[in-house]
Amino acid sequence: MHTRHITRYAAALLLLAGCATPPTPPAPPADPAALSSALNRITWGVNLTTYQQAEKLGYEAWLEQQLHPRPAVLPAAAQAQIDAMTISQKPLPKLVEELEAQRRDYDKAMVDDDAKKAAQRAYQQELNRLAKEAATRSLLRDLYSPNQLQEQITWFWMNHFNVHQGKANLRVLVSDYEESAIRPHALGKFRDLLSATLRHPAMIRYLDNEQNAANRINENYAREIMELHTLGVDGGYSQNDVQQLARILTGVGVNLGDKMPNVRRDKQDQYQRHGLFEFNPNRHDYADKVFLGQTVKGRGLAEVDEALDRLCRHPATARYVSRKLAIYFVADEPPPQLVERMAARFQSSDGDIAAVLRVMFTSPEFTQSLGHKFKDPVHYVVSAVRLTYDDKVILNTGPMLNWLNRMAEPLYGHQTPDGYPLTESGWASPGQMTTRFEIAKAIGGGAAGLFRGEGAQPQEKPAFPQLSNALYYQSLKKTLAPATQQALEQAASPQEWNALFLSSPELMHR
Repeated sequence: MHTRHITRYAAALLLLAGCATPPTPPAPPADPAALSSALNRITWGVNLTTYQQAEKLGYEAWLEQQLHPRPAVLPAAAQAQIDAMTISQKPLPKLVEELEAQRRDYDKAMVDDDAKKAAQRAYQQELNRLAKEAATRSLLRDLYSPNQLQEQITWFWMNHFNVHQGKANLRVLVSDYEESAIRPHALGKFRDLLSATLRHPAMIRYLDNEQNAANRINENYAREIMELHTLGVDGGYSQNDVQQLARILTGVGVNLGDKMPNVRRDKQDQYQRHGLFEFNPNRHDYADKVFLGQTVKGRGLAEVDEALDRLCRHPATARYVSRKLAIYFVADEPPPQLVERMAARFQSSDGDIAAVLRVMFTSPEFTQSLGHKFKDPVHYVVSAVRLTYDDKVILNTGPMLNWLNRMAEPLYGHQTPDGYPLTESGWASPGQMTTRFEIAKAIGGGAAGLFRGEGAQPQEKPAFPQLSNALYYQSLKKTLAPATQQALEQAASPQEWNALFLSSPELMHR
């Protein structure tokens, strides 16, 4: 590859990527370029297969399918990788049971320090392997699922209801958290989504609610539910509301074993166990509470449902959630009028996420924003691989996971409950842009390792990217600025052309 050419044009392109935004395309689906721009925002990144599907169906029919998806059918090669995973073959309680037994064995073992350290290391390695399976499954779906909006909004909610895999044994829990708590409700009712996250052991452990008990209150989860999950920091609640919600949440916890606690006789009918979720009446504060200005009668787990109903129907929740969706899909500073219309639909539809998204996707503000939203690292990596290789299934997500680590956005890796930033300022540093150019070179040159499997005798399927395809000439070329087109015309090789194209300012935006 001619490094001097890449160096000469890369600097200009990367500078443009950080400070310039491509011209606004017309409303979809007026022409191929506009259709491509709309698809690029609603999916994880436009590619030839998705473009042809939307063109055949018509944009409106395609959008309807995205908002109300049928079960996804992935390419056989991608589905085979998912089916082979441990997380696909064993239910969460079984996985946890096996790992807990492994942990107890080395804790109790009367062995020398070296043997104990080796056993601890094996336990940690298994947790890491399971977490990598979850991240790999997520990326394969992002790349190849026909239900692109469902996958993108699943990532959004995973970030909104963030848990950090590094805490306790969350590395074994994140796969089920994404699969059973987030994905099934990602386009459904917000109330169902909130309830599913509250009842999942990943959230309960991450925000310490298993330590929350009558006369030993832990406010962590109660505070984050209101500040980050529903009302927002300016949502009108008080510190007293945090304390009252924490009391309501007492007894909500996790049971990783197979034994039921010794519940006192008069409360045995209150005890609940669903998988690893447990409501233990012994730990619950049964006194009445006053939450958001209204009395909540002390009666056990039903108090939690009452509190969630109140939070989900609060106008502040409608505004907060709608604004965050608009930040993700429209602009770092979304138009207030759009947010208000979305919030009104949130309330009138009782928190129907698909209905709120429809208001946003069919708005003039959404159309005017196309091509201007800066890609965070996950969007950049996934969109680049989708565009480069279309539906040719990669054999190894390891390079993608490594790139996300390098750019500080690993899946399930954000330590604090606020999730990764959704705005350009969090991701547009010079260091980030340099790393993106290195990734563009690796992908564009066909040497990224995506088609080389892992193991002692790795399978390899050579795949050289053909980015200057029909999609490029039909639609993408029309969205490129003159400076970008001029740089591409001077590329000295196909590899250099690919690298420059993938590192262009237009490819940094969606």
